[in-house]
Amino acid sequence: MSILLSNISKHFGQFAALHDIDLEIPEGELVALLGPSGCGKTTLLRIIAGLEQADKGKIFLKGEDKTDLHVSQRGIGFVFQHYALFRHMTVFDNVAFGMRVKDKKVRPSEAEIAKKTHALLELVQLDWLHNRFPDQLSGGQRQRIALARALAVEPSVLLLDEPFGALDASVRKDLRQWLRNLHHELNVTSIFVTHDQEEAMEVASQVVVLNKGRIEQQGSPAEIYDYPANEFVSKFIGQTNEFTLEHQTIDWFKHIGLLISEQSKVAHVRPHDIEIAKSTNNDTPITLKDWQHLGALIRIELTKTLPNGKPKLVYVEMPNEQFKRLQLNRGDKVDLKIRHAHWFN
Repeated sequence: MSILLSNISKHFGQFAALHDIDLEIPEGELVALLGPSGCGKTTLLRIIAGLEQADKGKIFLKGEDKTDLHVSQRGIGFVFQHYALFRHMTVFDNVAFGMRVKDKKVRPSEAEIAKKTHALLELVQLDWLHNRFPDQLSGGQRQRIALARALAVEPSVLLLDEPFGALDASVRKDLRQWLRNLHHELNVTSIFVTHDQEEAMEVASQVVVLNKGRIEQQGSPAEIYDYPANEFVSKFIGQTNEFTLEHQTIDWFKHIGLLISEQSKVAHVRPHDIEIAKSTNNDTPITLKDWQHLGALIRIELTKTLPNGKPKLVYVEMPNEQFKRLQLNRGDKVDLKIRHAHWFN
């Protein structure tokens, strides 16, 4: 089901949580609402669900105006960060709950409910735990049960609010791929809220970056990362180096391959867009300070002496094998070349 938000605004007292949000989500997409704490992403999700009322604006689901409909009439499944499972119910009864409380006219029979509940538990690979209680499950298992319960009512839209936020890092990583695979299988339009850039880039087919109640950019993970719309998106998505264009730095910028922009003054350079080599010139202003192993990648910290005498950190990333071939040590002087930069005012 496609989702269209038109001119959505929301205030809490004097605080403006959302400013004139216009957003279109095509049917079948898995979309991440990404942004720092307080940017409005959870408020927007709750407005779509009907758990909050916008001050103004319209919500259309598959072309139908749902703005004033109650949450129970929107056909939406909702998964919270802290599972919200009924602790006194078994896994089976938790998943079956939404079907059992339907109006008698549309309520399935107990046999149909049992069949569908077991099918959903098979889908999330946890039918073997159907007689357990939530307190007997791990965090990752509870979150998958919460998702099965949300799917039991056959929602046309699935909303997830920080679904993996309360889990350990290793469990989060496993569930990210699991959710992406599940979405491919079900193809239900889904929106999840996260402040984790890596999670959004890994899971979502579309990313919506919010800041201070406004949409900064919407696009695929590759578009967001490779073509940031502004300085905020560039700094928030992944790591970036900032180089400020000043009169005394122009010659050095040209020397390292940075193409000067006549319209902008700040260049953003991704760490992987910088090449380094051991320098034969001891007067070069760049020194290797340290490095960290990030699995297959090495993140290198360089220090550059600015014209005002202050040191500036520059970060470079490269494959482990490439770093080994350079045979660099702490304190070595290095030369660098910049392959690509984004310029902002």
